[in-house]
Amino acid sequence: MNLKRVLALAGATAVTGALFLTGTASADTPGSKNLLPGEQYCVAQQGAYQVRGDGTATRDGAKFKIKKSGTSWVVIGSPGLVWNFQGEGRSPNSNFYGPGFYELCATNNGTRSTFVTLRIRTDTELPN
Repeated sequence: MNLKRVLALAGATAVTGALFLTGTASADTPGSKNLLPGEQYCVAQQGAYQVRGDGTATRDGAKFKIKKSGTSWVVIGSPGLVWNFQGEGRSPNSNFYGPGFYELCATNNGTRSTFVTLRIRTDTELPN
């Protein structure tokens, strides 16, 4: 599956989810995929005041980032290829960019395929 299709599916999922939800969404969105070199995979969820992303990758690892959907605003990202990633943005820490959809993405910048597992959570799904 190419990058445009993955992003289109993530966007369609986010829009579909928004149609069925009122108020703040909390759905604990997981996903996993085998990525070839150069591919990216994202999961998205709506948040009102905080977001957390967790990811793992096999082989050479992946580059992870949490960003606000539809913007170039990155909440936090890994410095390069890593096997494990945990990152969060919270309103009190000034690294949460307001209510909206947030994406956790993994990009395979390596030379071999890697299997990634992503989990994004928001708001009441996170401990204080």
